Formats: sequence, structure tokens, C-alpha cells
Amino acid sequence: MVQGREENGKLIIALSGEIDSSNAPRVEAQIRELREAHPCNSIEVDCDGLKYASSAGLRVLLRLIQQVKDTVFTNVHSELYEILDLTGFTEMTEVRKAYRVISVEGCELLGQGANGRVYRIDSDTIVKIYLNPDSLPEIQREREMARLAFVAGVPTAIPYDVVRIESGGYGSVFELLNAESYAQLLISGEKTPEELAEMSVQLLKLIQSKVVRSAILPDMKAVAANWAHFLKEYLPGDLYEKLVSLISAVPEDEHLVHGDYHLKNVMLQNGESLLIDMDTLCHGHPIFELASMFNAYAGYSMIDHDVTMRFLGIPYETSIAFWRESLALYLDTRDESRLNEVEDKAKIIGMTRMMRREIRRDGLNREDGRKMIEACRSGLAELLPKTDTLLF
Repeated sequence: MVQGREENGKLIIALSGEIDSSNAPRVEAQIRELREAHPCNSIEVDCDGLKYASSAGLRVLLRLIQQVKDTVFTNVHSELYEILDLTGFTEMTEVRKAYRVISVEGCELLGQGANGRVYRIDSDTIVKIYLNPDSLPEIQREREMARLAFVAGVPTAIPYDVVRIESGGYGSVFELLNAESYAQLLISGEKTPEELAEMSVQLLKLIQSKVVRSAILPDMKAVAANWAHFLKEYLPGDLYEKLVSLISAVPEDEHLVHGDYHLKNVMLQNGESLLIDMDTLCHGHPIFELASMFNAYAGYSMIDHDVTMRFLGIPYETSIAFWRESLALYLDTRDESRLNEVEDKAKIIGMTRMMRREIRRDGLNREDGRKMIEACRSGLAELLPKTDTLLF
């Protein structure tokens, strides 16, 4: 009925069965004994085994909340959650629902990013599994950002459920009936690179046309400035100062930026393009979006060309061609000098990000990491002296 243990200064009380008028006093006495044995200021009530609580049982839980302010209820099944919600518990303290457990063993891997992997569970649904095992706050934040984009008029796949993964961690479930990613459409030949580039740019311009003011959206300029500041001890002083100056001069901008826009993060469902992987959503100048696109299609694979095959499922040459076609359509020009000029601006931001990323991943102690870091350093040394602005 009642079991307890202490973990990292928190008392975890596991309840099971039912709590009603016949056993409520005994349950309360057992909880009191646990609290006396483990005098903690924080309590987690694990309700995974608790099937029902009558009014007498609810009063036991209410008194616990009143006595220990930092009390949270976890693994609450749907029927019990409805009772706690109806009686006001969800307004007094944190109540976390129990999550459906699923397995992705044998499921098709659709893509992988910095924060998670996306699998197709069946023809109707996909799931994004977060690499961080304690990802519930990340999931909640991404759901909020997806809603922001959806309300703003961006076609976005909205997660409808949070699940626990059998092998560990959590995931968000999306209903995407027979949807295919742009990458799948390109690989299968169902769409030509030119068709997909046009569709991709059309959606990109729609995203960037939206102004969304929200405290939960990061400022991409501030994020990029942090990347640059990180490189202070890894770049010559003049290059570092020029890099910081260029980013500082980018004007404040509240237009939406996806932050990780590429072929695997757009799905086509019944002729409609839908964005997924919204945890990178932010606001800022379009140069930051172009920088993330350059990295996805060219930057991450500039040392090892096989990266695009592993990441996007397409050859390096196809990836480069798709990036250049997208850039031409985005800028509405075929002028090579103009395309090179804007690409160089995107490279500066992209290489700043990649160099920082590689250093933080212990790249200085790996041969491939050192090659990437040096390529980024050389690229910045070439581009920064001849660049006066990141605007285009």
C-alpha cells in the first residue's frame, strides 16, 4: 500500500491499490512514519500503482500537500488524474500524468537531429524520441513552440501525446497519416530536386513572414553571439573582434526562424507541407536560418562527404546542388556572384557554430574533430576580413 525511499534529499512515496475510508487512517499513519524516518522538504508521490482514491483518500493527500509545500504527484493514471483535476489538486500542486509506454524496436528511423530521433510507428503516427532521458521540460517547451507557430499560421505537425519509451526516455507522438519527409520524396524520385527546392523555399518564406512575440522564443542573434564569444580563445584577436562586431550589427528581428530547416524536418501529407522538430524555433534575421541550412546541406559534411548520406540519406553532390538551388530560389537570382556573397555570410555564422560545437564535443582530442575545427578556423580567417556586413 505505502512504500518509501529517499533519493537525493527527496522522499519518494509509492502508493498502490485503493485509498478509501476503510484504510485512509492507516495510509496516513504510514506516510507520517516515512516522513519521520526521512525528514525531507521535498516529496514525490508515485501514483503508478494507485488505482483509486475516495474522498477520505483525497483528504489524506490534501493534508500532505498542506504539510509539505514541495509535493509533486507523478505517474497518475487518467482516471485518477481526472479526479485530482476536478477537485482542484492540479491547481494546488504539480500533478504529472502516467505516460503510455511504447517500443520503437523495428520501426523505421526517419531522421536524427541534435536533440532526438524520429521514428515511424505505423502508417498513421510518428514519434520523436528525445536523447535527453530527463526531457519532459524540453517536450513541454517544444509543444508550446509548435502551438505558437500553428496559431501564427505556419503549417505545423502538433504532437498529441507524450509517451515513455520502453528502452528509456520520453517522446512526442504526431499523427501524420502516410506522410513522407522531403528527403524520402527526393530519395524515391517521387519529387525532383527542383520541385522540392521550390516547395521548401515557399514554406521557408511563409515561416519568415510571421512575427511572433513570445518570451519562450529564443533570440537567434543572442544565441549566435554566445557562439562567437565562446571562440575568443580559439581565434586570433582581430578575427574574434570582427566576428563579434558583425553579429552585433545584425538588427533585432522578431520574425520566426525554424533554426534547423532541412529535408528531413518537413513532411508532405496530402499535398500539404508540415514542419516537425520545433524545438529549435526562435526569432531573428533570415541570415541565421540560411546559416543552419548551409550547415545541414554542406557545412557538416565539408570534411567527411559521407555525412550527408548518413544524415539526409542523399549523396554530398546532391546535397550541395539542392542547397544552391534553394539559395537561388530564395534570393530570386541566378547570379553566381550574388549567390556566393550571401553564401559566404551564411558560412560565417555556420562555421562559428560548427567550430564551437566541435570544440565542446572534445574535437580537439580527435583527428576528425581537429580537421573540422581547423577548416572552420581557416574559413573564418578567409571570410571575415572581406565581409563588412552579414545583412543581404
